[in-house]
Amino acid sequence: MPTLAITNFNVACATLGGFITLFGLVSYLFKERFYLSEALISLLAGVALSPHGANFIKPLAYAGGSQSNLAAITLYFTRLVLGVQLVLAGVQLPSKYLYREWKSLALLLGPGMAAMWLSSSLLVWAMVPNLTFLHSLAVGACVTPTDPVLSNSIVKGKFADKNIPKELQKIIIAESGANDGLGYPFLFLPLYLMKYAIGTPQKGNTSLAIGYWFGETLGYTIMLSIVYGAAVGWIAKELLHVAEERKFVDRESFLVFAITLAASFTRQQHLRSVLTRHAALYCGYMRDDRNDWFRLETLDDSLQPTIDMLLNLAIFMWFGAVCPWEMFLRNNVIPIYRLIALGVLVLLFRRIPIVYLLHKHIEQIEEKHQALFVGFFGPIGVSAVFYLYVSLGFLQEIQVDGIIRSDILVLMEVFTVVIWFLAICSIIVHGLSVPLGKLGYRLPRTISSALEANNVEEPQLFNTGESAQDVQELLRRRRSHGKESSTGTKIPLQPVFRIGGTVMATNSSAPQSRDEVISQDSKRVEENSPAIASSDLNPEAP
Repeated sequence: MPTLAITNFNVACATLGGFITLFGLVSYLFKERFYLSEALISLLAGVALSPHGANFIKPLAYAGGSQSNLAAITLYFTRLVLGVQLVLAGVQLPSKYLYREWKSLALLLGPGMAAMWLSSSLLVWAMVPNLTFLHSLAVGACVTPTDPVLSNSIVKGKFADKNIPKELQKIIIAESGANDGLGYPFLFLPLYLMKYAIGTPQKGNTSLAIGYWFGETLGYTIMLSIVYGAAVGWIAKELLHVAEERKFVDRESFLVFAITLAASFTRQQHLRSVLTRHAALYCGYMRDDRNDWFRLETLDDSLQPTIDMLLNLAIFMWFGAVCPWEMFLRNNVIPIYRLIALGVLVLLFRRIPIVYLLHKHIEQIEEKHQALFVGFFGPIGVSAVFYLYVSLGFLQEIQVDGIIRSDILVLMEVFTVVIWFLAICSIIVHGLSVPLGKLGYRLPRTISSALEANNVEEPQLFNTGESAQDVQELLRRRRSHGKESSTGTKIPLQPVFRIGGTVMATNSSAPQSRDEVISQDSKRVEENSPAIASSDLNPEAP
C-alpha cells in the first residue's frame, strides 16, 4: 500500500517552498506598503516553524544530532550568502567608485571601524560580569562590521528611492561590502593574544602572537586575498568579455556568471576566512573600467535580485530556527536584564557617535539627519553570525593537555549568547524602524485631521444670531410699532434681518423715495460692515 514519505528532506522542502510561495503573494504589500523587511518576516517564520513552534524545521536532526555539525552548516550557509550578496553589491557600484571615493571610505573603514570596535568592546566589558577586557575585545570585533545583507535591504525599495539620495545609497553599499572582510584584524588580535600570550602556561609570548597577527591575518588573510581576488576578478571579466563578443555565451549563462563565480569560492577551504572580501573585490573587477560594461549589461536583469531574495529568505528562516533562544533566559554568563540593556546600548552607541563626528568630512553625508540615519542603520546580522562561528572554531583549538581551557569555555558561552542576541536585536529593530517611523510621522497628522473634522459645525443657511423666543419678541414689538407707550414715549424702531444676515432698520418717519432708501441703506451697510462681517450678528447693536 502506498505511503506518504514524511522525511526531513521532504518536510524541509515543503516548508521552505510553501513559505516563499505564500510570502510572494503578499510581498509587495509587506515591503512597499508596510515597509517591513523580508529579513524580519523570515526570522519570525523560522521561529514559528522551528522546534520552538510547529516543529516543521528541525536543524539538529539535519545535522545528525551533532552541535558541531550544526555549527558547520550555519558557517557554510552564511559564507555562501555573504559571497553572493557582496557580488551583487559590487555590481551596483559604478566603475572606479572605490578609487574616486577613497577618502570617505578611508574615514569609515579606518577611524570609523576602530571606534565601533572599541565602543562595542567597552559596552560588552561593562555589561557582562566577570569578563576581561581582552575577551570583550574579541566579542566586540564580531559585531563591528556592518552587515551587507541587511544594509542592502535598507537601500533598495520604494522607501529608499524616495528618502535616501543615490550617493548616500552607494556609500552605504560600498562601506558594508568593504568592512565585512576588514573585521578580521580586530578579531584575531585578541584571539592570538589569548592563545599565545595571556592565560597560557608559557606566558610572555606576546611577540609570537603579534607575529602571527601580522603574518597570517594582515599578510595572508588581507593582503594576499586582495591580490588573489583582483587576479581572479580580472581573469573572469576578460574571459566573459571575450565569450560575449564572440557569441559563445547565451544570455542565461551570462546573467548567472557572477553568482556561480561567487559560489565557487565556498569550496576553497583555505580561503574561507576571506571569502566575503574576495567576493567584493572580484565583482568590482567584473565590469569594464571604462564604460561599466558588466553593470550596464545586467542593469535591467531580475535574475540576480531574485536569487538574492531567495537566499535572504532562507538564511533568516534558518537563523530563526537555530538561534539559541532558551540561552537568553538561562545561561551562566549574563542575566536577561543586562542582556537587554546591552542590546539597547550597542544599537545607540556602537556607530551613531563616530559617524556623526565624521560626517562633515564625508561629502556624501550632507545633513545632520543623514549622519544619524547612516549611523543608526549599520545593522548586525549575517556577518556577525559568520564571525561567531569562525571564533568558536578558533577557540576550540586553545587547549591545555588536550582540554579546552576553563576561561575559554566561559568565553565561548559569552560569544554564543551575546552575539546571537545582538544580531536578533538588530534584525528586529532595524526591520521595524521604517514602519514605526512612518507611523509616528503620520499618526499625529491623522489624529489632528480627525479632531478638526469633528469640530466643524454644520453650515447654517440663515444665520440670524437669534433664538426662536427672540424672534417672537421682535415680531410682537413690530406689531406695536408706531404706538405710544403708557408714559407717552414712542417705542423705538427695532432692526429687521434680511436673508443672508444683513441688517435693515426701518424708520417711523414719512415714506421716502426709492433713491433715498437705497442711499441710506448703503450708508448703513458701510457703517455696520464690521458687524456684518461677523458670523454671529447682535440684533441689539446700534
